[in-house]
Amino acid sequence: MLADPGTRREDAAASCPDLRSAGTGQTAQLTRLLTAVASTGYRFITPTPLTHQRVLDRRGTATGTTLRDIFGWSLPFKPAAVSPDLRVLMHDAGVLLPHGELLRSTVRISSIDNDLFLHTAFPTLKNDAVFFGPDTYRFARFIQQALPGCGQLAPSRIGRPFRVLDVSCGSGAGLVVAARAMAGSDRSASLELTMNDINPLALEYASANAAHGCLPVRLAEGDALSVVTGQFDLIISNPPYLHDAAQRAYRHGGERLGRALSVRIAQEALDRLAPGGQLLLYTGVAIVNGIDDFRAEMQPLLNEADCTWSYSEIDPDVFGEELEQPVYAQVDRIAAVGLIATRRGGAT
Repeated sequence: MLADPGTRREDAAASCPDLRSAGTGQTAQLTRLLTAVASTGYRFITPTPLTHQRVLDRRGTATGTTLRDIFGWSLPFKPAAVSPDLRVLMHDAGVLLPHGELLRSTVRISSIDNDLFLHTAFPTLKNDAVFFGPDTYRFARFIQQALPGCGQLAPSRIGRPFRVLDVSCGSGAGLVVAARAMAGSDRSASLELTMNDINPLALEYASANAAHGCLPVRLAEGDALSVVTGQFDLIISNPPYLHDAAQRAYRHGGERLGRALSVRIAQEALDRLAPGGQLLLYTGVAIVNGIDDFRAEMQPLLNEADCTWSYSEIDPDVFGEELEQPVYAQVDRIAAVGLIATRRGGAT
């Protein structure tokens, strides 16, 4: 986890009962499931897929007996391992599948600080999988460090909400973390939060995750900024950045060793920042012969934009197993990087 837990999210649930009980759709059912799991004090930090598989290999054919086994390690379980009420909630939320004589959850639940997030059960093989892992924690930390009380963000104009957009939101963890970072600021009461993803399942999970966190959000399904209008005060994004042969939506970042999507999102976002607005982009870069081609490609775009910016290497070596793929034959390493760009013109 990234910070001192403080007040438990399940205790804070009473402050937004409308989000807990409204509606009977899939999002509402998923939110009810999250609430029930949170009430047990559940916490789980999701590791890399390789670590996850090593743990499963070590456990062999063991079945799940705890909620961490079921919703964390994605183990099959006997019906008696969970209460009848929880089985009903899982069934109603559409996440309970038969697994021979056992049952299995189609979702995992992970924690960041005091919030819980639904995402796809291990292994994430399908094209519409919703990924969550160490990259999500690095993205969350990047946001938290970039928004210390939001003191550097331009104040909202009178009569206009402070607009926040999460592009390629996945589980929605980034937007929830950003909203938490802005809590207590002079703009938190007027937040307009929008989640975007091309994957409908991602938006379904993200919507439930936000509702469980008492955050009303707007959903924008489709290709990045093409499906939203107007300017934004804060745009965050952790787009897919690997070159995936299967071109799965949650992994494939397009051409140029997976950086094409990140470049496009950054370029579009720079054009949509309100005066004083910020772009926080976390992505991965294939380093070839010591050269960061993403930074090289972005630098002229940033210099042409009416903004100040900073760029840092957050982790020098992520997804090292990808270097075994032929497309990465000339790659030294894949680095996680963070770009912060601020449009000029905001009040000081």
